[in-house]
Amino acid sequence: MKIGIIGAGNIGGNLTRRLTALGHEVRVANSRGPETLADLAAETGATPVTAAEAARGAEVVVVSVPLKNVPDLPPGLFDGAAKDVVVIETGNYYPKRRDGRIAGIEDEGLTESRWTEQQLGHPVVKAFNGTYAQDLLDRPRPAGDPDRMALPVAGDDAAAKETVRALIDELGFDSVDAGGLDDSWRQQPGTPVYGLRAGTTEVAKALTEASPVRQEDFKA
Repeated sequence: MKIGIIGAGNIGGNLTRRLTALGHEVRVANSRGPETLADLAAETGATPVTAAEAARGAEVVVVSVPLKNVPDLPPGLFDGAAKDVVVIETGNYYPKRRDGRIAGIEDEGLTESRWTEQQLGHPVVKAFNGTYAQDLLDRPRPAGDPDRMALPVAGDDAAAKETVRALIDELGFDSVDAGGLDDSWRQQPGTPVYGLRAGTTEVAKALTEASPVRQEDFKA
């Protein structure tokens, strides 16, 4: 597939490494410009580009930037993407440590992904937000392996969610349907599934045990 990755930090960088190794055509962007991605490009064969170029023609776009920076992405980012482009967002809201106060989340009660979707102007699927970046490199397992980890996936578009789950399977992980975007609070920071290294049964159980009350550490 043609995949654009916007954000070359821990998650974005390791997804670039894995997806290129699997044979996908990857274009990667960050906030500092394509010239700063020369080492990652040389390592992986991915093409360093601007954010707008990362989305152009892409069938899947991964947005993996700090939540506070989402509104700074180019307007009409997905106008040149493939018709049914699937947008994966990996973000988390860390108001005290990084993002400051986001009114839509704090005052309107939006899930982090719903707020992100509104900023992007395009439906999103939430995945990889509670995954340790190094696990993307170290913990892939074949289907059926008892040690295979499962990742929760939330989104409103069933077809888009299936595309993401197929990609996760290709990466060497199982997945669990975590519901729609309005249910995605179940995998936000501070919930039982966040950072959980476990299989499908445990992940599904952790999702049911989540509380909609945000922990103090993750409030503004």
